[in-house]
Amino acid sequence: MSDNNRTSIGKANPAPEKGARVRSLKSPTEAIKPEAVPPPPPSRRRRDRGGFVNGVSNFLTAIVVGAVAIGGGVYVLKSEFNAAGPLTADKVVMVKGGARAVADSLQREGVISQPTLFLAGVYVSGVNDEVKAGEYLFRKGASLREVMDTLVSGKTVLHNFTVPEGLTSEQIVSRLREVDLLTGDITEIPPEGALLPETYRISRGASRQQILDRMRQDGRRVLAEVWARRAPDLPLKTPEEMVTLASIVEKETGRADERTRVAGVFINRLQKGMRLQSDPTIVYGIVGGKGALGRPLSRTDITTSTPYNTYTINGLPPGPIANPGRAALEAVANPSRTRDLYFVADGTGGHTFTETLDQHNRGVSRLRQIESDRRAQENAAGKPADGEAGAAATDQGRTDQSSPAGRPRAFDASEGTDKDPLRNKTYDLNSPQVVPKIR
Repeated sequence: MSDNNRTSIGKANPAPEKGARVRSLKSPTEAIKPEAVPPPPPSRRRRDRGGFVNGVSNFLTAIVVGAVAIGGGVYVLKSEFNAAGPLTADKVVMVKGGARAVADSLQREGVISQPTLFLAGVYVSGVNDEVKAGEYLFRKGASLREVMDTLVSGKTVLHNFTVPEGLTSEQIVSRLREVDLLTGDITEIPPEGALLPETYRISRGASRQQILDRMRQDGRRVLAEVWARRAPDLPLKTPEEMVTLASIVEKETGRADERTRVAGVFINRLQKGMRLQSDPTIVYGIVGGKGALGRPLSRTDITTSTPYNTYTINGLPPGPIANPGRAALEAVANPSRTRDLYFVADGTGGHTFTETLDQHNRGVSRLRQIESDRRAQENAAGKPADGEAGAAATDQGRTDQSSPAGRPRAFDASEGTDKDPLRNKTYDLNSPQVVPKIR
């Protein structure tokens, strides 16, 4: 070992400089450990990241505040949309056009007071294309939502249209053409007996042809139902024959309690090969679908042969003479089981039913006496004679409730009316050869 090295090893440590920090002695293990590196100063990138986070935080805060504000506004508007409206009573309003026109119309009618909010609700709900024009009933205090739901539902106000039993198809078409609520025209008169007399619910603006088609469809449906439940021993081969006989029953009586018995008389006559001899068939053979003769039957009318005159033809006429109702169809399908072959008006709106010609003739005599007494009372009271009063007579005491002021039904020669040839004179229903002279 050189002297220099030896000197370096053996030389004492120099004295520390003034102000220097004195290190503490370390163990050999600690002495070989590396000293900790001090952390680097904050970089510019970290400072930039902190600014981005702050910006995002501020943005999200703004979104939350905006959402709260919007939610509050939506809540207020929703409350207004569901709040009670200005109507103080139920009201029917006719609305038409697009959503804007509907809103303006509803405001004019006092149904709503905030058309802009109404339109906003309609568009937000996505039903602006579903608002339907028509005549609607709006309830007292209806909210904007209830008004919107009513318009979208399409449940318009329905009106009653009554078709009385016993009208001809031509008469029914004429009545449809008189209804101002309906639109369009009817191009073809349906076959006689194809329509079902009923009270129909119609909306303003509906098509006349659609209503007529519905009557015809209902007529087919009811006929099929009744035909399927008919008695097995009827002398009727087809559903059409049942309609024909039911139309005669319909014109002969307006009393529900007599239909099956009148039907029984005609069924008995058909089974015995007797002629039906029904007055309304004479009238139809003369005037056809017009339905009304407008005068008493004459002897010539009764004895003149037509395809429909059941005094001169055997069996049923070639087709119906009117449109019978369901009750008349059911009466023919299941008639009363009697041996009656005759019936005559009893002077009170009903009929007297008998099995023999002698019994029938006594009933005719009673009717003539009743009518004679009635004429005497009317003459004493200064009332018009039957011929003058006939124009105001009703058919079997029924009036047409669907016509203006309940005007009487069109006259036909059914038994029991003031125009009935049996009212002031009579003839044998079994044989037209003994018809008395008509004054």
